Amino acid sequence: MMPIILFYIFAVILLLSAVMVVSSRNSVHAALFLVLAFCNAAGLFLIAGAEFLAILLIAIYAGAVMILFLFIVMTMQTNLVQLKEGMQHYMHVGCCIAAILVVELILVAINWHVDPLVAEAARQPLLENMSNTKALGSLIYTDYVFLFQIAGLVLLVAMIGAIVLTLRKRPNNRRQVVARQHMREPNQTLEMLSVELNKGVDDLGGFLRPKDTYYGIAQEDSFGPKPGDKMDITEKRQQREQSK
Repeated sequence: MMPIILFYIFAVILLLSAVMVVSSRNSVHAALFLVLAFCNAAGLFLIAGAEFLAILLIAIYAGAVMILFLFIVMTMQTNLVQLKEGMQHYMHVGCCIAAILVVELILVAINWHVDPLVAEAARQPLLENMSNTKALGSLIYTDYVFLFQIAGLVLLVAMIGAIVLTLRKRPNNRRQVVARQHMREPNQTLEMLSVELNKGVDDLGGFLRPKDTYYGIAQEDSFGPKPGDKMDITEKRQQREQSK
């Protein structure tokens, strides 16, 4: 009796959350209602005995994906006037797509039937001492291991493609050269200055660290030469020694 009550509670909250997702005017509120819908769907999976799918739904969709979606929505400057104009402009297209989806759902519901073999297999209990998660993992990594690896390669190619498409070479950016960082010595990067009272670093000739840059040009927001001026480290150090 208790599972049936929980099923109806989760189902009602899930339906209400789904309605609020599509009817909410605020995109952040819509995303939060979608998180609520995911959590209730996970509850339905738990009632059905699919705890692994419930964990995936919460960890991946309600967790990582929705946090990323909220971050994008909250950092974007959304113009509600333009959104309303675009919605009114494409209203007839949306209505046509919605009508097609409703017809497809009706056709599926009318022609739905369960194969007797599938129904019989669903009634069979799992192996002893094997949970739902263990049975699913055993099935994926035995019968469908090659398809699983292909899916991983597809995701890898998609990730590499996204990096390549968004990568832009900017000549003014400072790039990290790991080999050069490993080869440098402490005296090439550190410098101790003895600043007198009521005097600043500018009176001593400015900072000399880093003694040189990857391009031999002073960087912005430094006490040395202005950006674009070549840094003559030897001459500047000689001037400092003479001033002492």
